[in-house]
Formats: sequence, C-alpha cells, structure tokens
Amino acid sequence: MSGVNLRNVVKKYGQAQVIHGVDLTVTDGEFVVFVGPSGCGKSTLLRMIAGLEETTAGRIEIGSRDVTKVDPSERGIAMVFQTYALYPHMTVEENMGFGLKMNGVAKAEISQKVSNAASILRLEDYLKRKPKALSGGQRQRVAIGRAIVRGPEVFLFDEPLSNLDAELRVEMRVEIARLHKELGVTMIYVTHDQVEAMTLADKIVVLRAGLIEQVGAPLDLYRDPDNKFVAGFIGSPAMNFLAASVHDGTVLVPGLGHAKVSLPVNLPPNGSPVTLGLRPQHLTLDHAGSTHRVELTEALGGTSYVYLTGPSGERMTVEAHEDIKIATGTKVGVTFPVEAAILFDTKTEIRLR
Repeated sequence: MSGVNLRNVVKKYGQAQVIHGVDLTVTDGEFVVFVGPSGCGKSTLLRMIAGLEETTAGRIEIGSRDVTKVDPSERGIAMVFQTYALYPHMTVEENMGFGLKMNGVAKAEISQKVSNAASILRLEDYLKRKPKALSGGQRQRVAIGRAIVRGPEVFLFDEPLSNLDAELRVEMRVEIARLHKELGVTMIYVTHDQVEAMTLADKIVVLRAGLIEQVGAPLDLYRDPDNKFVAGFIGSPAMNFLAASVHDGTVLVPGLGHAKVSLPVNLPPNGSPVTLGLRPQHLTLDHAGSTHRVELTEALGGTSYVYLTGPSGERMTVEAHEDIKIATGTKVGVTFPVEAAILFDTKTEIRLR
C-alpha cells in the first residue's frame, strides 16, 4: 500500500489554468473524497494522479516514488470510471481477468485472483454470466473487481455511482465502504454528491475553481467550515444564509424579524455587512410566531422539511424531526440556539471567529 502526495500541482490547457498549485497529502490506507461543483477540477486532479492528464508543473508522488512523468501503467494505480466499460462478449470472469491476460500472467494466477476478487465482491454466482445479464450495481462491482485483481497500491474512483438509481447508489456506497475496510488500501474518490462524501470519506477535500477550499474529516467540515462556500456545500439540506449587519456589538438580522443576535466572535466595525449561517437541523418552528410564511412542507415520515419565506423575502429551510404537514401560507416564527449560528464576512466569505 502507498500514500499519495501532491506538491504544488498545476494544470494548464494552453493559457487556461484549471488547477492552481494544489498541495495535498493522502496517507497510506486513507479514503479521501474530492468534492465540489461541476468544473471545479476534481476529475482533472484525479486524472493527473492516474497519469491520464499531464501535469504542467509540480510533483506527484505515490509511495516514495515521483510518478509525475511515469506512464499510467507503471504508477501502481487502478481506476474505476463512471461507465462500466465491460466487454459485452466476455463473461464476468473474463472481463475481470482480461487485463492480467494481456500482461501475460499465467492462467492459474489469473483464476486465483479473479476468484479472490469475486469472493470479496460477492460475485461468485455471476462469473459465467455476460454483462447484459447483470444489473447496474452488479456491473459496477465487476468493474471494481477488474481493478482489484491488479493488486494496485492506490484505487481511484471517478464518480462511479452516478449512473445508478438512488437505491443502487446506497447499496454500492455500502459495498465500497466495506471494500475499503476489508482491503485497507488507499482510495481516492471523486463525486459531486456530498452525501456520498460524508458517508464514505476519512477525509474530504473541497475544491472550487481549481483550488482547495478546505480539507478535513466529514464532521469537522460540517461543524467547523472555514468559509461560506464550504458551509453551504457540506450538509444536506444546505445551510441557510441570512444577510445581517453589525449593530452595537450584536448582529442585526432583518430576516429574523430584525432580531439582534450576540455571538462570541470578533466582529468587524459597526455597520459592516455580515452573513449569518444556520443549518436547517438547528432551527425550530415557533407556531406562536408570525415572521415567516410557509411556502411548502415536505413530509417524509419521521422528518419534514418546511420551506419558509422571511419578512424581507429571504428563503429558509427548517428540518423538523416529526411528521407534520403545515398548510401553505401559514405564518410561523423560528428559533435556534445561538451557539449553532455561524458568522461570515459578507465580502470575503471567510468565517468570523
């Protein structure tokens, strides 16, 4: 097994720079997830580690080796793509062992490695089937099995679940988490789905416009974001953001009925614009209040999402841990524990501490 180190890595396409001096350490056996919006550079960065994209500047190390200019086949990596890319005329067994066959590995060794991978992925009963006789989740497991038989130092996953339906995505998340625990190998995983990131990762890397915004354990990013972008990207439903201003040592929030909130942070000068962040899970409906109008209630059983409009048109989401259905147009208030509020500088979007 090996870790991965990126040292001031840069990627340019002509004059356009898409990765801006990224530094990152992935320790041996760690499960790291790259997340961010479309176009943030997460797949490009993964492909650079794989050697499928040239590195314009900087250094990529796998283990103790500098692999920046090394051919992909010699980097000790295996990559699982969004598309399964299975040969339709081959059986599961043949698909999984094809790469080894092309490299001249003995038949007995191929058979043993395919058998071991099939056991790990619970594919023993499907080895003689062809891809058309498999479900989407089973096909993706075959693609993962093809990577396992190579015995790589590092697994790379490029949005491997995005083609699956919701139920299969949940099933495959469990499979991949179990696989990581069983193999103990370094894995780097790209997704746009922050739920996948939160449930799979030892460490999340949040990217925006080719730069790392923050790196940390999933709950650390959720509880302690460094800026407004990370706070809004990590967590589902997304954090509510309300325009506010500093007023005599407190924070005046028009969207909460001009409430004044005292927070234990270093505030900018009086009158400065700030942004108050509140997670839907931390808000409580006040049925005696009348500051907000209910626009929609999504009753999901044990949890309900209530969508509100504030007095100045602000949109807010409240997560209620109960089975409720509030009629559209109903007036309510909201309350929250002050310690759950997070404050950001409106201009820089940096967290105020």
